[in-house]
Amino acid sequence: MSYKCVVLVKQVPDTARITGEAMNEDGTVNRAALPAIFNPEDLNALELAIQIKERFGGTVTVVTMGLPAAAEILKQSLFRGADETYLVTDRRCAASDTLATSYILSQAVKKIGYDIVLCGRQAIDGDTAQVGPQTAEKLGIPQVTYVEELKDITEGKITARRSIGNGWQDVKTTLPVLLTVTDEANEPRVAGALNMMKYKKAKTSLEVEDADEAKTLEDKGLLIKVLNLDDIEADLQWCGRDGSPTKVHRIMSVVLTAKETREVEPTEEGISEMVHELIVDHTIG
Repeated sequence: MSYKCVVLVKQVPDTARITGEAMNEDGTVNRAALPAIFNPEDLNALELAIQIKERFGGTVTVVTMGLPAAAEILKQSLFRGADETYLVTDRRCAASDTLATSYILSQAVKKIGYDIVLCGRQAIDGDTAQVGPQTAEKLGIPQVTYVEELKDITEGKITARRSIGNGWQDVKTTLPVLLTVTDEANEPRVAGALNMMKYKKAKTSLEVEDADEAKTLEDKGLLIKVLNLDDIEADLQWCGRDGSPTKVHRIMSVVLTAKETREVEPTEEGISEMVHELIVDHTIG
């Protein structure tokens, strides 16, 4: 038996390069101020999906919601071994919080079809870890969060090992299922040279000039399919700002400044003296 894996991925701002311009006044992220990258743990989810395909057979479909520029991580997914990609983009998705985002993604997943849905444990821009579990709830399927290892899939049941902080837990449940994957699960593979050669000319349907070009790209597996809210039959009251109960109350910029500085000699004696002073001041110990 083979399985259809759908991987939910996100293009996120590189939070390792935060500046004072990272937030807009309304509380939304100023994405133009930061480089955009593939959300790290989503790469672990993609890797696990590809391993499922290699081990048990099936396909890997990758879905992202975002601006047209987010198609870049879909191309990266094809380079790594995905079979098919979808971009969900619509101006009416703007300002969606986790509740609205999970609703939109669940509608897209229903339209595509699935056996196993995978996503990273959390995104580095929000750090909520809510979208995966909320999507499972909206799909009405079991979920296994914080997955570190896939143990087995047999007879319509899946067994996965999940982290519980100070230990682990083996969980067995029925398919279909949603898994959220941690960075401990695997080491994501790099883009394959042959796949890069094959998919380097992949385009979204927004970029093609006419139906003939779209048909040619689709026949070659080079078409990144685009869905809007009408395509996935989304109820607009659950989308975008209107469908987002989370509101930003206040943003505070915290700047830490030192009143005085002192240079410590990089020697054993200098470090020992510094540690002693910190203990005396009750800063440590």
